[in-house]
Amino acid sequence: MFCSPRVFYCRCLLQLLQNNQKRVAGLHNTKVSTLGTSNKYEPNRRHQGSPVMALPPPVPEFILRGSGAPVNTLHFRCGDPGPPLLFSGSGKGAIHVWNLTTRRAEKVLEGHGGASVIWLDTLGSRDALISQGRDMRVCTWDLSEGRSDVLDSFSTGSVGFCQCSLLQSSGLSLLAHPGPLTEEIKLIDLASKTQVCSLKPDAKRGMLMCAKLWQLQDSVEVVNPGFSQLRVRQDRRILATAGWDHHVRLFGWKRLRPLAVLRHHGDAALCVAFSDHGDPRRRVLAAGSKDQRISVWSVYSDA
Repeated sequence: MFCSPRVFYCRCLLQLLQNNQKRVAGLHNTKVSTLGTSNKYEPNRRHQGSPVMALPPPVPEFILRGSGAPVNTLHFRCGDPGPPLLFSGSGKGAIHVWNLTTRRAEKVLEGHGGASVIWLDTLGSRDALISQGRDMRVCTWDLSEGRSDVLDSFSTGSVGFCQCSLLQSSGLSLLAHPGPLTEEIKLIDLASKTQVCSLKPDAKRGMLMCAKLWQLQDSVEVVNPGFSQLRVRQDRRILATAGWDHHVRLFGWKRLRPLAVLRHHGDAALCVAFSDHGDPRRRVLAAGSKDQRISVWSVYSDA
């Protein structure tokens, strides 16, 4: 059977439209990633036209609410018998002890007269807590058997924001804390409260903002406004930063290579901390923010 050129042209056009409709329908049924990278293909599938689904950005495992003020500092204690704990210090002087199994605060400690708590650590076990506040005091706590007592305290004489740094080794506990002078750092034996040394720069450097008992490894220049805190994971593979731009950044510790940017908070990130779970697969990262929230993340936690 023969047909005129016009009829043949119409049939070809109809067939082309039908093919295009099927192709468009197929595209509509294709899942597109939230990052808009469905047009990228794996090298070994480039000729097959199979789209690679980009991984979605990470989200927090859970959020802890109820601090009632900006969260200035965080400290994990997960290795002891009992549930894993997260200690947090707030801008209103409260220390919350969070049970990470129930995801609730087990107790709230008040020992700095309403002044901001800016640093926390534990001495040997979860029952011996040490805290630093903007009331110029460092306090040691007894939390054993349900107690919430301040055992001892001493004055640093510092009204700044610099956090203490604790180094425990072979039964010796050394504490670095800011001194009365804005550029001074003092090192004391915590057990006897005797001063080991006092460090002052040779030239004016401005107010001391951060101190850490640690050997210099390397440096990297960043473009974001600045960091409130840095923390290295126990296995010395990951460095986490709390950023003024609200974000938490992760770097590889060996070469300081950027790994990820964690976005959740609506205000400056003030602190970060890694958990010390014995099982690497259970280790998490917590970040505290001026928005009064604590985000808990499971990232790069493979054994």
